[in-house]
Amino acid sequence: MNARFHTDTQPWYREPWPWLLMLGPMLVIVAGVYTAYLAVVSNDGLVDDDYYKQGLTVNQRTARDHRSGELGIEAEAVLGGSGDHIRVLLRANSGVRLPDSLILRIAHPTRAGFDQTIVLGSEGGGVYGGKMAPFAGRRHIALEDIKQEWRLLGDWVPEKQPSLRLHAFNNALAVSSGNSVNNGR
Repeated sequence: MNARFHTDTQPWYREPWPWLLMLGPMLVIVAGVYTAYLAVVSNDGLVDDDYYKQGLTVNQRTARDHRSGELGIEAEAVLGGSGDHIRVLLRANSGVRLPDSLILRIAHPTRAGFDQTIVLGSEGGGVYGGKMAPFAGRRHIALEDIKQEWRLLGDWVPEKQPSLRLHAFNNALAVSSGNSVNNGR
């Protein structure tokens, strides 16, 4: 008795198992290409190219922080409109001449692409104002005069704090409006 077995002989590409086995390596290749793409086109912004030069200027920056304390400089920043205007009220010891304009740096903690530098013009009476791009989330704030003789530092989350008070660095940590914010980094 000759029994013939009937078998379907399909080409390999019509079988599901080879494709299923190739799916894993194909996904890894696609993920690797996408990761390489992200590495090339995005900038993490965490490491500066001139980190050595910046390290050398630490004492100069600290001196500016202490200078603001000597002058008794304090500021309060408030967002206006739909978050695209900012006003700063600057106070100092008597006899200290307030500058004609200020530089406000708003830095994202990790992404340099979201940083802003705004020149605030004097509106009189220690009030300064300027236009900016609206922002949300935590930001590092640095307020300084045009000559960069002093500066005030702070962290701001506008959703939690309607205004930000910046105090001078006085060998201790300064605390800002409502939500205990560290200004003396």
